[in-house]
Amino acid sequence: MEDIVQLAAEALRQGQRVALATVTRAVGSTPRSPGAKMLVYPDGSIAGTIGGAAVEARVIQEALAAMGSGTPRNLSYTLDETKSDLGMLCGGTMEVFVDVLIPKPVLLIFGAGHIAQPLAQTGALMGFAVTVVDERVSLLVKNFPQAQRLVAKKAADAVAELPIDASTYVVIVTGGHDSDEEALRRVAGTDAAYIGMIGSCRKVKVVLDRLAKEGVPAERLARVRAPIGLDLGAETPEEIALSIVAEIVKVKKGGSGESLSRNSLLAKKT
Repeated sequence: MEDIVQLAAEALRQGQRVALATVTRAVGSTPRSPGAKMLVYPDGSIAGTIGGAAVEARVIQEALAAMGSGTPRNLSYTLDETKSDLGMLCGGTMEVFVDVLIPKPVLLIFGAGHIAQPLAQTGALMGFAVTVVDERVSLLVKNFPQAQRLVAKKAADAVAELPIDASTYVVIVTGGHDSDEEALRRVAGTDAAYIGMIGSCRKVKVVLDRLAKEGVPAERLARVRAPIGLDLGAETPEEIALSIVAEIVKVKKGGSGESLSRNSLLAKKT
C-alpha cells in the first residue's frame, strides 16, 4: 500500500491525473480483500492489483472514465458467471471505490521581478503549484522558496518543455516589452485556462496588433487578459499581485467579480 501511495504522490507532483481503486467490501470468495488498492494511469497502465481477471479490466475501464469526468464512483460486482457477464467463477461479491486524484492547478509565471514575488506567494497560498520562468538564476533561487518549479530559461525554450493545459494559469510579468511579447507569442496557442499579460493599454494594443499581423488567430488573442487583473485600484507590487490572483480565482471559480454587497442589494430589489 505504501508503494501505491508514493506512486500516486509522484504522479501528482508531475502534474498527472490518476485514479485510485480500492476494494471496500468483499463477501464470499473474491480475489482480494478490503483495502486492496490499484493505481490507474491515464494510458490504462496500472500499479498494484485488485485481483486481476475480468473484474480488474472492468475497473480499469471505469477508472479511465472517472478520470475523464473527474468524478469518483462506487462499483459493485458479482463474481458469478450465472449472475453477471464477467465470466468469473469465484462466487462472491466485491465493491470498489474509484477516486480521482487531480494535481494542483499550475500558476505559471514568466518573470522573476518585484510583482512575481508576491504573486508566487499569493498563488501558493491559494493552492496553486507555482512555476517561475526567468533567465536570471540568482533571482529564482533567492526569491521563490514557495515555487514548486524554477525554470532558468527564455520563454521560448521554457514553453517547449512545460506542459500547458486547461489546468494552467499563465501570468506574463517579465518587466520587458520584448520578453513579454515573446512569452505571449509562445503561450497564445496553448489551452491554458487563463493567460494574462501586464502592461498599459497602449502596450497591450501594440503587442496584440503585432501578433494578429503574424497570423495568431483572433479567438486566441481574445482570450488574453491584458491589462491584467481586477480593478482594485492597485499600486504596489503586492496589491497588483492580489488583483491578478483575484482575477485568476474569478476565472477558475466562475465568479462575477462584483462586490458581494452589491449582489445582495440587487437580489433584494428583484
